[in-house]
Amino acid sequence: MEGVARYDEIADFYASGWSDTIDDPASLRLLALLEPIAGRRVLELACGHGRISRELARRGAEVVGADISAALIGKAEAAERAAPLGVRYLHADVTADGRLRELGTFDAVACAFGLSDIDDLDGAVAAAAAALRPGGLFACSILHPCFPGGPGVSGSWPAHASYQAEGWWRADGEQSSLRRQVGANHRTLATYVNTFRRHELWLDELAEPEPDPVWAARRPEAARHPVFLVMRCVRSSAARLPVRTA
Repeated sequence: MEGVARYDEIADFYASGWSDTIDDPASLRLLALLEPIAGRRVLELACGHGRISRELARRGAEVVGADISAALIGKAEAAERAAPLGVRYLHADVTADGRLRELGTFDAVACAFGLSDIDDLDGAVAAAAAALRPGGLFACSILHPCFPGGPGVSGSWPAHASYQAEGWWRADGEQSSLRRQVGANHRTLATYVNTFRRHELWLDELAEPEPDPVWAARRPEAARHPVFLVMRCVRSSAARLPVRTA
């Protein structure tokens, strides 16, 4: 693959800030929605440096992780060499790289906080659906699309815009250290759910985990609002149903 991904330049910062200790509420809920994991074949889209992929492998899954950032995939592969868990990593743009189809089907596809990093949401969801066996699970975590932020904390959309204004933007909140560097794509909740439906991923369960108490204590105004959204969908096993349009 050619080109430089947004995370390539901050790979060290990102990997050091999000360790293998899985104790944040959103990631714990994401993993819970994928249970039972042992014995399953799982694909992680936008796997980054492999944090969730490694936890899935520790729980007994056969795991493939894919990411557009060569720098982060390099860190994931280095971690695999240092402590082998059998995870296979693929440097790929999941919205366009046909190599995903060569991997066969999976029991589950996970995407931890990655959808807002991917400009082509439709392409990413299409890739997830294509990778799943009928009845397979797609689970993702995102910053809640309705999160307005708070003092020093950027929300899901620019402060000068509105919830309905979708698109890529770069955060400016002093406590939003990651999104100040790589930005994010804001989409409404309706856009996410309707995109899932177009690709035969039917919403099965929603969760809105509360943030870590330490995080909330330092950002009380932001913590008054929903911060995280975790969703699980089931890949349709029936003939495709028509999607109504307004």
